[in-house]
Amino acid sequence: MQKIFEITRTSRKILADFLDNYSLEQLNKIPPGFNNNLIWNIGHIVVVQQMLVYNLSGLPMMVSSEMVNAYKRGTKPEGDLTQEDVNQIRALLTSTIDQTEKDFAADIFKNYNEFTTMTGFHLRNAAEAMAFNYYHEAVHTGVMMSIWKFV
Repeated sequence: MQKIFEITRTSRKILADFLDNYSLEQLNKIPPGFNNNLIWNIGHIVVVQQMLVYNLSGLPMMVSSEMVNAYKRGTKPEGDLTQEDVNQIRALLTSTIDQTEKDFAADIFKNYNEFTTMTGFHLRNAAEAMAFNYYHEAVHTGVMMSIWKFV
């Protein structure tokens, strides 16, 4: 699990760099031909990790139901986010992974509702969900790298 968290932390640092290097206007901009923006992708990444690891394990998530409803699969930005919203997402980038690592060390993930992702990966436990998660984060980071060229 140590390598999984190392990779995830590196991914999250790349995402934090987007937040540090783009204005609020740029983070919120949806370029022509895209369905979402930079900040939506980051919020989505945070929410999906929580859903895959905690929700499917029957455990409380560290994100609100409002956040889940705004960033789960099938959603898109419904308006511009404020700097306060961006700050909250930025804090969650680190805090959710810090807590997940602690929770794995404490062995709290006892149950898991098996799940097959829309890309065909079958997840049987929380550890597999974390392994799949960095693939998911990489896909969205790639989308963000396409969007940044147009903001």
